[in-house]
Amino acid sequence: MAKHHEIPATPDKMVLGYLDATTPPVLEVDSGDTVTLHSFPAGGRETLPDKLPIPADYRAALDALPPGPGPHFITGPVYVRGAQPGDTLQIDILDAKVRMDWGFVSIMPLLGTLPDEFTEYETIHPTVDHARGVATLPWGTELALEPFFGIIGVAPPKAWGRCGSPVPRAFGGNMDNKELKAGTTLYLPVFNDGALFMAGDGHGMQGDGEVCITALEIGLSGTFRLTVRKDMKLDFPFAENATHLMSIGLDEDLDDAAKQAVREMVKHICQRTNLSRNQAYMLCSLAGNLRVTQLVDGNKGVHMMLAKTHL
Repeated sequence: MAKHHEIPATPDKMVLGYLDATTPPVLEVDSGDTVTLHSFPAGGRETLPDKLPIPADYRAALDALPPGPGPHFITGPVYVRGAQPGDTLQIDILDAKVRMDWGFVSIMPLLGTLPDEFTEYETIHPTVDHARGVATLPWGTELALEPFFGIIGVAPPKAWGRCGSPVPRAFGGNMDNKELKAGTTLYLPVFNDGALFMAGDGHGMQGDGEVCITALEIGLSGTFRLTVRKDMKLDFPFAENATHLMSIGLDEDLDDAAKQAVREMVKHICQRTNLSRNQAYMLCSLAGNLRVTQLVDGNKGVHMMLAKTHL
């Protein structure tokens, strides 16, 4: 019988700025169990508002956790019993809810898509109307909340050492993909016993590209079902929802990220159908939609969406 677990939003249950296979797990679960965890916004004290209340648990995390190589609070890791290197961890994203009354958006030095053109650095703090599901920008524009976790990952291979949180890789991590929201299933290759699942970097909303460096950085609570898949072998993240397959490409070069997204989609189409590689490639050209996931995380992201009705 599957069990539900909750990880409290306390500093001893999270790390700041890295993913590392040697980090001790904060929880052990069985395959098929569900886990609820909580996150805080990326960034440090310089992003805090002057005139809005700071949640006590967020302040406690800022006070307790030493700065890491990245700015992201990441909850976990969670050890999933039975997961072994070579397996796949199926992560069903069941829920993601905003848990703060404000978030922030920043223009920061040397970051973003146009760092040389935007040098008047600024941070704004949109406020949240939970009842209406919107955030209001300082100039009055309201945008619908579409929460998702920027970071969802497993621990990297031990040989890679401590990986800074900003750069997404084969283990997932800071993919900043707004399609990885409630109702989506993410598949990640497992590199360590127990998989060592982690999540954080809550986003209230984000446009494809995340061009200025931030989404609406905000605290979220999320629930995930974690299932070990012995029957699925992956080298790279892949996802799907009720209507679409989603391939994921990550590379320093945007062209190479796009190539990887196409390559991964062709591979998965062939695994799920009787189509040849040529046929799958042509189908991607006719019905697959490539989107720029983000341009700002070291490894740029491109994902392809393909409707399942075309399979």
